[in-house]
Amino acid sequence: MKFNLATVFETVTDAVPDRVALTYQGRNLTYAEFDREATQVAHLLSASGIQAGEHVAIFLKNCVEHVTTMVGLLKIRAVPINVNYRYTDAELDYLFTNSDSVAVVVEEPEHQESLARILDRLPLVRTVFVVGTAEQALTAAAEARGVAVVDHADWQQQSTERDFAPRTGDEHYILYTGGTTGYPKGVVWTHDDLFHKPLSGGNPYGDPHPDLEAIATAAVAMPPISFLIAAPLMHGAASYAMFFYFIFGGRLVMLRDFDPAKIVDGIAHDGLQSLLIVGDAMGMPLADEMERRKDEVDYSGLFMFTSGGAIWSQACRDRFRALAPNAMQRDNFGASESGNDGEISLDENGNLRVPATDTMLVVDDKLNELPPGPDNVGLIARTGRVPQGYYKDEEKTARTFRTLPDGRRCSVLGDMGYRDHDGSIVFLGRGSQCINTGGEKVYVEEVENVLHGHPDVADVLVVGVPDSRLGERVTAVVSAREGRNPTLEDIQTFARQSLAGYKVPRDLIVVPAMKRTPAGKADYKWAKSVASEQEVAPA
Repeated sequence: MKFNLATVFETVTDAVPDRVALTYQGRNLTYAEFDREATQVAHLLSASGIQAGEHVAIFLKNCVEHVTTMVGLLKIRAVPINVNYRYTDAELDYLFTNSDSVAVVVEEPEHQESLARILDRLPLVRTVFVVGTAEQALTAAAEARGVAVVDHADWQQQSTERDFAPRTGDEHYILYTGGTTGYPKGVVWTHDDLFHKPLSGGNPYGDPHPDLEAIATAAVAMPPISFLIAAPLMHGAASYAMFFYFIFGGRLVMLRDFDPAKIVDGIAHDGLQSLLIVGDAMGMPLADEMERRKDEVDYSGLFMFTSGGAIWSQACRDRFRALAPNAMQRDNFGASESGNDGEISLDENGNLRVPATDTMLVVDDKLNELPPGPDNVGLIARTGRVPQGYYKDEEKTARTFRTLPDGRRCSVLGDMGYRDHDGSIVFLGRGSQCINTGGEKVYVEEVENVLHGHPDVADVLVVGVPDSRLGERVTAVVSAREGRNPTLEDIQTFARQSLAGYKVPRDLIVVPAMKRTPAGKADYKWAKSVASEQEVAPA
């Protein structure tokens, strides 16, 4: 059978109606209560003219309405569009236009004002749903354009009946991914493919569930798991994790923003068992707070730390292991364009390694598979369930979603690596960020992973800057831990313990704070700009 995400959620609800599905700011919603609210939101959307297949932009921070709107849209076979709430007006204009969004759901006053400024450039938008109070600027802009402004709270007057049209599993789910450079791209999945790949068929450690009955049976058998997503839901890893745990019948504890102190409060008061972070950008501040309060909070109930979307250094993992030695640690390897590709780990030599799998291979530029060995570095290609492509971008779709010589579709994202002789794949980094220095290739993720272990470093991005002799030189942009003052000499001495000489940074730029996306992903464009503006003498 083919799976529709809304039908999957309703199946779990009917199996475990009295379990808590969502905890937010002291409010607990059981599966039955949450599903009823999402059903009423779905009816509000439908009553406001949203049709099956239409796109609705969710311009919200983490909140209950964010989740009920996502699920409500899926119930009526419409398509939620994730919005990075830190985008500029120009970026928002591009996203709303590119996604063909016919409606926007918005809350924060500053977000409403941003939408008001660009509304006259969005001819397809015909409805704005406002969570909370509508700002005057937005209501005036909407009136001038003839756009309806709907109070999102009107869901309370809607029907609780699940009298929706049949679903097929071929409905689209679109995830906009900004990556590290350029405007965002809309990755188009079918519900069924998304269920089987990013959501692992609802069963990450075995065969995918064959039908809805199996999903219901597994949810009943699974002990309730209390998990917290530290990342914003507009981030792919966070939304994937949310649906993943909902399939288990788990309890999502959600924060408005990333706040290490509130996460530790949740461990103490909400019985959190599983935490999802995005690399060291979230991991290091959380480890700081957990260490500070280790004598007052019991961490023995934690059984899983999971990271996705950014490199998670060994130094950060070691700190979590010291705090919660019995908790498992999982670093997910994947992308918006490929879903869950397995677990990435650090071997004894500091290599980032993915276990052997029949859905990933290393190929040359013509997609021919390369033999094992470190001398055969190539592109990592993902096969199996892959997205339909990028929304309205045939050129990028053809460049990324390709066909192997044997006829299999695959996604090729620019990740570089080689297959080892044991079948595992050593991940070197994204080719687009590779630094060519004196004819040698330096993959920035490898250098960043090492530098994250320096005791003075809070966060780091590594970039290449132009050099008249070397072509490019390796430059580390670093934010320091409180009270610390790293020097270039310190960084170089530390790096030489693990890295070949040509990979060691020649420049060091210390910044007050590292700029990353709200989800913790690297902003290499910003880092390159900072590095280029600084007048530093090469070592």
